[in-house]
Amino acid sequence: MAAFVRLGRPHFLGGGFILYGLGAAVAAHEGFAVDFSAYALGQAAITLTQLMTHYANDYFDLPADRANETSTRWSGGSRVLPAGELAPRVALVAALTLGTLALALDLFLAARTAGGARALPLLLAALVLSWEYSAPPLRLHSRGLGALTVALVVAVMTPLAGYMMQAPVRAALPLLVVAPLACAQLVMIQVLDIPDAAGDAAAGKRTLVVRMGPAFASRLSLAVLVAAYASVPLLVVFGLPLRAALAIALTLPVAAPLALGLGRSTWRDPARRGALAFSSVAWFMALALAELAAFVSMPR
Repeated sequence: MAAFVRLGRPHFLGGGFILYGLGAAVAAHEGFAVDFSAYALGQAAITLTQLMTHYANDYFDLPADRANETSTRWSGGSRVLPAGELAPRVALVAALTLGTLALALDLFLAARTAGGARALPLLLAALVLSWEYSAPPLRLHSRGLGALTVALVVAVMTPLAGYMMQAPVRAALPLLVVAPLACAQLVMIQVLDIPDAAGDAAAGKRTLVVRMGPAFASRLSLAVLVAAYASVPLLVVFGLPLRAALAIALTLPVAAPLALGLGRSTWRDPARRGALAFSSVAWFMALALAELAAFVSMPR
């Protein structure tokens, strides 16, 4: 049972709660009353989709994970299947079960709530993209589209689903809110893919890091990190509240170790890749929490 839980990588689930909550907080800031029953059901659908992705990834990426000798706590899968703690079929059955439950809950929400009907296309798209991230026929991560797919599903679709469950999208504010998060998610996935590059290449998993090389991925990640902060004044001009912008700026100390690591190419040192991976996760979570705190604390 402990191995089965670790297979689902529960330490990554917190992001789904924070990002979905951020979308609802933005809707509340705009004056919409939060329907807490719809909120809870929507969160359940998001978490089921996220768990489906974790189990599916470990199943479909098993050859790459077996070839990976440089994994970190934050990359390379759960390591449960390569260690032989559970049969691969367990992960596949779990993924299919969780995906079916997520689909059923998405349809139930659409039938019973106005927010669910609004968010249904988004929830279904997130479900399909999450499955096809690692599963055939698309295997999006092997087409160099993994980071973009994760950024779209996690950093954009999840907050938007939280928003749409409570309010019709009638303003640009939700899109302004998720822009820095999408940048951070792009950086995070590329940084997490760097330690896995050799194993991925050996197994034919053609991520962007494998295609372009870790040096390119590191430079690109640093550029996207800088762009995330450089774009904040423009986001304010288009309507991002000043308190949210200040909250984003306050995460600069969390971003600094990651930026220094990328600038100094610390990924070349296998002993420091775990710390670099953690820095990317910490920055993404800090941004999400900062924006959530800003909108929760803002007067309506």
